[in-house]
Amino acid sequence: MSRLFNTAAPLNHAVLHKVLDALVERYSVPVLNIGFSILGRDLPALRLGEGPKKLLYVGAHHASEWLTATALLHFSEQLLGAARASSRLTGVDAAGLLKAVSIFVVPMLNPDGVEIEQRGAEGGGIFSERLLLLNGGFDFTHWQANARGVDLNHNYEAGWAEAKMLEREAGIFGGGPTRYGGEFPESEPESAALCAFVRSVDFDAVLALHSQGEEIYYDFGGLAPAGSEQIATVLSKVSGYRAAKPSGIASLSGFKDWFIATYNRPGFTVEMGLGENPLPPQEFDAFYRPLEPLLALLPTLI
Repeated sequence: MSRLFNTAAPLNHAVLHKVLDALVERYSVPVLNIGFSILGRDLPALRLGEGPKKLLYVGAHHASEWLTATALLHFSEQLLGAARASSRLTGVDAAGLLKAVSIFVVPMLNPDGVEIEQRGAEGGGIFSERLLLLNGGFDFTHWQANARGVDLNHNYEAGWAEAKMLEREAGIFGGGPTRYGGEFPESEPESAALCAFVRSVDFDAVLALHSQGEEIYYDFGGLAPAGSEQIATVLSKVSGYRAAKPSGIASLSGFKDWFIATYNRPGFTVEMGLGENPLPPQEFDAFYRPLEPLLALLPTLI
């Protein structure tokens, strides 16, 4: 199947919109805006399907993990193309799936962070001078946070106070490249917008796509809803990823943690690929290949 965009090239907010425009033109799919970043970049969400069952896929919580946005956009294109051709996507009846479910895709939750990771401090606009101080230099290759130095995947009310204690034990007392969870849960417009979107839509399950590690996390503090481990096991078999439980600060205050704790419904964090972030886009096909069956199969298991 042909590709609407070059998956082997870096993806930023401007390219994201070009891809979304192409998807809308080719497939007439709806795109909505769930909010804005600190620097005013919009946070688009793509809706795939029209079924009553609702799932949410979210990419690029972390700036250096922008290849997850590429993966979600490519998956969207592949699923829509297979549905139009009345064919299967990794064994799943694509057209039938899109009649049964609605998959909402937020490809890039942290567009400011992505700009900073790719362009350096100047990508942070009015925060550029402060970002240089927070980062301790000009190399933003491993920057994960948003433009205010807050790690968006530690900015949710799910063991947030405990995570804050672990931050301080690790010597983190303010904004920086990673791990700082902000002044309070949902302090950042990006995480607040995502939570507001979830509250407005009755989602049956959510998946946050990260990189790297080839792992599937499905639990939060022993609160995983019934069936979550079994679903993770099936996803592990089709992808080759390992179903696992995180520990330490990584097990707290994340998006899927908040969803599980708040709604008692399945939530998953999937770590795409192996290597060091940012994963090289030239190797996208190898990273994406085991991920596609996982993304296509999950809605059939909820």
